[in-house]
Amino acid sequence: MHTLMVLTAGFVVLFFCLLVARALGGPGLAPMVKAVQAFIPLWFIVAAVNMWVGVEQAGYTVMEELPIFVLNFAVPAVAAALLWWRLTHLKKGT
Repeated sequence: MHTLMVLTAGFVVLFFCLLVARALGGPGLAPMVKAVQAFIPLWFIVAAVNMWVGVEQAGYTVMEELPIFVLNFAVPAVAAALLWWRLTHLKKGT
């Protein structure tokens, strides 16, 4: 259940990054691309903190938490990377 909540949080954070880019970045796709580029390292940090909490507070080992970290990071990050790719190709007109 916690993993599902973290994954949902990842998509919510991605949405808010895009929302802020649209509101503050002006017209065009460039602010959206920057938002996605900023999201990926931001989400890595959040997922790593979540892993650290699992190890330090919940008592799991690093090896037990590592697959969950990969899942928690990769699913929203891959979605963001695909969005980045798509926005880049829209910008080029293809």
